Amino acid sequence: MPKLKTKSGAKKRFKITATGKVVYAQRGKRHGMIKRTPKQIRNLRGTNVLFKSDGDNIIKFFLPNG
Repeated sequence: MPKLKTKSGAKKRFKITATGKVVYAQRGKRHGMIKRTPKQIRNLRGTNVLFKSDGDNIIKFFLPNG
């Protein structure tokens, strides 16, 4: 069997925690901040954890060695 490669786009976007959860940066803060309310900007800070089923798929297909 050939080796499984990690998708390079996924390794830039997702990180696997020590407990096996998948963490991602929140979308919507790159540009156009003037349109967004201060509350929206505040709530988009930091990272989020993916739902378990989505995280499992990310690990299985995109980050097999992660």
